[in-house]
Amino acid sequence: MADKNEIEKKNITVFGEETEFDGVLEFSDRLVITGKFSGKINAPAGDLEIAKNAVCKVDKIDANSIIVAGGDVNGDMNAAERVEICSGSKVIGNITTARIRIANNVEFSGDVNMLDKEPEVDLFSVASSEYKQAMLIHSDVIK
Repeated sequence: MADKNEIEKKNITVFGEETEFDGVLEFSDRLVITGKFSGKINAPAGDLEIAKNAVCKVDKIDANSIIVAGGDVNGDMNAAERVEICSGSKVIGNITTARIRIANNVEFSGDVNMLDKEPEVDLFSVASSEYKQAMLIHSDVIK
């Protein structure tokens, strides 16, 4: 499980509101899309945020985590860790993830497939607080 300092060290790239991208996009850190994107996103180790007013028409998004913070997404999403769809967002497509959160005032059309993900923590190599956090995340997945 990544600690807070490791998360903060990730590079952040922002596609501005005036940016339009069409094609295949690959990244490994953090990407925030505030403009328009069309194509495929392949970032199994990356964290993606689709900001308010952003428009994404995708064949598929593969990422570690995906946050739709008020934008529009048309296409399938696959996130190993989690998907969060915030209020005011519109998502049309299927979602596969270990954890999902859908806020009120979201327009969603599609299927959700939950991954059965075990915590990636070795009991004998971590502090008790880190293991406890991993078990809490696992209990969210099982519910």
